[in-house]
Amino acid sequence: MAEGEKIIPINIEDEMKSAYIDYSMSVIVSRALPDVRDGLKPVHRRVLYGMHELGVRSNSAHKKSARIVGEVLGKYHPHGDTSVYDSMVRMAQEWSLRYMLVDGQGNFGSIDGDSPAAMRYTEARMRKIADDMLADIEKDTVDHQLNFDDSLKEPTVLPARIPNLLVNGASGIAVGMATNMPPHNLSEVVDGTVAYIDNKDIEIDELITHIKAPDFPTGGIIYGYDGVREAFKTGRGRVVMRAKATFEEVQGRESIVVTEIPYQVNKADMIKKTADLINDKKIEGISTIRDESDRNGMRIVYILKRDAIPNIVLNTLFKYTALQTSFSVNNIALVNGRPQLLNVKEMIHYFVEHRHEVVVRRTKFELKKAEDRAHILEGLIIASDNIDEVIAIIRGSSNADEARENLIKRFELSEIQAKAIVEMRLRQLTGLEQDKLRAEYDEIIKTIADLKDILANEERRMQIIKDELLEVKEKYGDERRSEINFAGGDLSIEDMIPDEQVVITISHAGYIKRTPLSEYKTQNRGGVGQKASSTRNEDFLEHLFVGTNHQYMLFFTQKGKCFWMRVYEIPEGSKTSKGRAIQNLINIEQDDKVMAFICTQDLKDEEYVNSHYVIMATKKGTVKKTSLEQYSRPRLNGINAIGIKEGDELLEAKLTTGTSQIFLGLKSGKAIRFEESKTRPMGRNASGVRGITLADDNDEVVGMVSVHNFDDDILVVSEKGYGKRSSLEDYRITNRGGKGVKTISVTDKTGGLVAIKNVTDSDDLMIINKSGIAIRMGVEDLRVMGRATQGVRLINIKGKDSIAAVAKVMKDEDAVDEEGLEGEAPDTAEGDASTEDGTALDNDTTESTEE
Repeated sequence: MAEGEKIIPINIEDEMKSAYIDYSMSVIVSRALPDVRDGLKPVHRRVLYGMHELGVRSNSAHKKSARIVGEVLGKYHPHGDTSVYDSMVRMAQEWSLRYMLVDGQGNFGSIDGDSPAAMRYTEARMRKIADDMLADIEKDTVDHQLNFDDSLKEPTVLPARIPNLLVNGASGIAVGMATNMPPHNLSEVVDGTVAYIDNKDIEIDELITHIKAPDFPTGGIIYGYDGVREAFKTGRGRVVMRAKATFEEVQGRESIVVTEIPYQVNKADMIKKTADLINDKKIEGISTIRDESDRNGMRIVYILKRDAIPNIVLNTLFKYTALQTSFSVNNIALVNGRPQLLNVKEMIHYFVEHRHEVVVRRTKFELKKAEDRAHILEGLIIASDNIDEVIAIIRGSSNADEARENLIKRFELSEIQAKAIVEMRLRQLTGLEQDKLRAEYDEIIKTIADLKDILANEERRMQIIKDELLEVKEKYGDERRSEINFAGGDLSIEDMIPDEQVVITISHAGYIKRTPLSEYKTQNRGGVGQKASSTRNEDFLEHLFVGTNHQYMLFFTQKGKCFWMRVYEIPEGSKTSKGRAIQNLINIEQDDKVMAFICTQDLKDEEYVNSHYVIMATKKGTVKKTSLEQYSRPRLNGINAIGIKEGDELLEAKLTTGTSQIFLGLKSGKAIRFEESKTRPMGRNASGVRGITLADDNDEVVGMVSVHNFDDDILVVSEKGYGKRSSLEDYRITNRGGKGVKTISVTDKTGGLVAIKNVTDSDDLMIINKSGIAIRMGVEDLRVMGRATQGVRLINIKGKDSIAAVAKVMKDEDAVDEEGLEGEAPDTAEGDASTEDGTALDNDTTESTEE
């Protein structure tokens, strides 16, 4: 150890702490966070100032990037050259900055993530808008500090005529904090700032009417407004961005064409990941993806498979790929050198404050310059008024210093004035020049008065800030690129799907499809019906239900499991198409099949799910009631709905409000009526209680009805096409578990009971045979008769045919098609199958009381 030196022991913990705090503060203050005033980080500020000093302005020629980077490194930014070049490159990319600050020439990278050419190949200069960021910097408008080696001065902030922080945003990761600010539209920001200047107490809700939402350079759609509002008010929020997509037919195939993608999404990566998802079968329905982007713009084409529904595929793409991403707003910027979370009003406030200071300092600078010039002019005017004497004094002096001294003594001038007179040119002695001097002096006196007025009057200063901002808007303002979808957010793609009435049919072999209700037509009783479905020979239609596209669908299977789906996710098919196998749509076991389904409204609505119940009945006469809330959290592989005993199977499931009455019909022609309240709610795994006692081992339950409206009639249909309606009052209310009363005389002519429904005159019936023939008829054509009769013929059964399914739909008021010919206009009215509260309550259709 050298003489006179000593070692000071320091606790390593304390040293680590202080060293790390110093490092983190350095990163926060002079690297990663933007300044609230000019919206720039030190590296960007230095790049722009370096270009300004080099003279590479918007009106000069481009200079090599390496030259600019060298200037910035050597004078102001003692870090790696890549950090400087990368920052400069980003300022020249149209997909990175909403308003680019650098005009690049050469390869500056691409939205696919290609890297830019090396700096020795590219050239750059400032853009006009960057000139405005530096406007008036030479007028002492901002503070300067010494650079890293104290040899030069650099600005601590730029005068920034543009509200750059709001307009271009910023993102950076410091130590212990990060910032992520979205870009906005310049015209909107200027309007918002002007509104703030006019009224400093403006509410953020009013500011939002000017600055509507972020505006991303890559366009796209801002989906949902809650996150935007949250971000504007608090400085934090989540803005959901979606690609802009349209449906087109490309080479005869349905396609999704994407023309704008969310901000900061790498297009090539996104396409590759989508392709991987398609290969892994995570996304169905896309056959090929083509990137057809060129110099005219972006175009990504997803060509769909023949049976894919474009809306659903697009929904899946939004869900699993970067076509929908979110921008987490976190407005942290440096305010007086300290990081602070800012809402939109505070950001505008600090920008206006900065501009105010710039205007004051600029005015003071110009005032001093004007006063100095006026001072000199006063001296020159005195000299020109006494020119002969002045010339005599100068000629009589032995040198310039003596001439100055003599002039000062004679005319009581200042040193500066005397110097100006001694250095006067002879041509200033002409009459014209003397007039010019006086005119210039008068002008400058006016200017001085004006500048002093500006300094004395804050209103004038604010007006100047407003005028300059409006000038900036005039020069650089443009239209919004990002659309705002106010209705978005948690709403699904269903916005694009009309909420129309549809018929859902399920065949015996488990094929399902949805068809617009309007494809079916009304016929008179006794008609032969029209072809409804081309099923396979051994297959026939077994279930027919009516619902609307936006409802949720709960499927209940024979084995007592429940699956979940949206109606619009069921593939659409024409009336004659076969449909898709349910096995392909839900994860149902091979030997299981769907027996019942329920259309419900939003399962996330707590009040709704807690006030509704699902009532189930099995073939062996067991019934069970469970709260709908138990089914509101669906799982991919289904959930248990009811415990099914050996040899039994689930037959029906209905949605009720807890106040209805339950009817069960037996194949043997018996029926029972009891209050729903007789069965208490149970958990999903319970197996239920006895609902009706069967006549013998061959007997079974054929249907269950839940009645809410006690004006309904009960309609029963037998296998061979006979049916009738009886009054509800014919069936007395008993306890559950009894043997029931006769509801139809079962004979060989009628065949066993196949369906039991509750109907009114405003219903139509849909009856489908096992051969696939469908007929639609009005219930009002059937008279009410006693419950022990055998009924009337509803449909002509040919040969060994028999009835497969019966459903009811609401009467169509507009048109009754007498002939039942195909190809005529659709005939359903809007009110088809609605209920008291607008929900579909039955599994096949709805409680049909018109509101």
